[in-house]
Amino acid sequence: MFQHLLVVCTGNICRSPVAAAILARDLPHLRVESAGLGALIGHGVEPTARALAEADGLEVAGHRARQLTAEMLRQADIVLVMSEGQRQAVADLVPEALGKTLLLGRWLDSGRGPEIPDPYRQAPAVFDEVHRLLREACEAWATRLTPQGV
Repeated sequence: MFQHLLVVCTGNICRSPVAAAILARDLPHLRVESAGLGALIGHGVEPTARALAEADGLEVAGHRARQLTAEMLRQADIVLVMSEGQRQAVADLVPEALGKTLLLGRWLDSGRGPEIPDPYRQAPAVFDEVHRLLREACEAWATRLTPQGV
């Protein structure tokens, strides 16, 4: 049984903290964390991403970006990334983590698993679309990771 999810993006200020908040809300029986491959260490959630998250009732105000470490990867049961490039970066850091590293968007588009683009420094419409993708992807994961009978 999975107990610990780690969500990874680039800066750990847009996609991964919002996805982690959604997953933590929908999967309260799991430990859910986030980190970034090139984290803007100590920064909070980007303001547009934060506004969208809070409009969905998510608590992200206390988030502070942190850098992904090999130890984090070893401790996680599943590592969810936004792109194939990030999946490869995880494998470069901890090769044995590759088998448990999957795209967050894996179950979207009939299982074709699209990447979730980085909205950082993009127009609000891009943030809206990314937020929608994060919600849908996390809901799909929550369905698969919810114990039967819950």
